Amino acid sequence: MSRATLPAEARLHRPSEFAAALKGRRLARGAMFIVSAAPAGQASAPQDGAPVSCARLGLVIAKRFAALAVTRNALKRVIRESFRHQRLALPPQDYVVRLHSKVSPTTLTQLKLAARAEVDAHFGRIRR
Repeated sequence: MSRATLPAEARLHRPSEFAAALKGRRLARGAMFIVSAAPAGQASAPQDGAPVSCARLGLVIAKRFAALAVTRNALKRVIRESFRHQRLALPPQDYVVRLHSKVSPTTLTQLKLAARAEVDAHFGRIRR
């Protein structure tokens, strides 16, 4: 059984990587999130010269849409968990998941369930 981990090479780190992915194609839009993507490693070449061959994730969860840090952190955890489980099946691109609307006042548990369902649907659509 393989572990669904999120190593450093599966995350976006530099602002230029985020910018390139945000300028790329918009793949999905839902009630809470927009998923954008660009070809992997488009912003900067890896140090060893080898092409990046895995899906990488970046998150943009703005304070103006989720005022409480607890809410922002919960959303990030849910998105990362969904990405961990599906990243090996996704095309090798740089993905940015961005919160685009205010979070409705609801319990944290309900918010996590709604966010997970939406993000799973987005990544499932991208996988096909």
